[in-house]
Amino acid sequence: MPVHGSAPLRTLVAAAVVAAAALTGCGAGGDPSVEKANDLLRTTSFHSSGGTTAFAGGSQELWWDPERGLRMKAAWNGGSGEMYCKDGETYTGATLLADALKQKGEDVTVPAGMTDVFVTSRAPGGCEAYFRIPDAAERAPASDRTTARGVRTEAFGVSAGTASDMYYVDGDTSRLVELMSYRDGRFSTTEYDSYGEKFSISMPPDGRRMSMDEFRRRVGG
Repeated sequence: MPVHGSAPLRTLVAAAVVAAAALTGCGAGGDPSVEKANDLLRTTSFHSSGGTTAFAGGSQELWWDPERGLRMKAAWNGGSGEMYCKDGETYTGATLLADALKQKGEDVTVPAGMTDVFVTSRAPGGCEAYFRIPDAAERAPASDRTTARGVRTEAFGVSAGTASDMYYVDGDTSRLVELMSYRDGRFSTTEYDSYGEKFSISMPPDGRRMSMDEFRRRVGG
């Protein structure tokens, strides 16, 4: 969910934190229900939380507000990190980015004085690229289910190779309620809630921002 320079950063971070965001899968796509759900996600604040298939024992939490931007917090065995996005600009915590690079086999070490730094880059597709349902997601009525919270949902699936995601959307409200993901033998569930609520989200200050090129020079790899 590629790796050199700033252009592939969105894909790298998605791979390390929100694997489903980069999965486009196969199929014609363009389902009206998916379009409605994505439009709601883009224009309405919400919160999500659950596991992640990127790290063993990992978890992630995300807050989105169309006016204030996005905040993502991830934790894994031995570490944690954050990422922010606003107006298409992504700010990835140095520790999160370093761990993602290590997952790709790169040898990088974040100096003690850089642990609170955020690496900047543009997010292709805007900030919504980190949470939107892929256009290729197709209706999967056989997987429709009632969630643990008692919400009756319609299922939309997408797959690519051995990876697969199943999105569960409330057919009455078009709200994305749940996501189940499978990657490399790991399974995770993410729940979505708090639609329309206000969240306090602030982007990292200028003094804690760093370009990808500078990050590379400082940490190696």
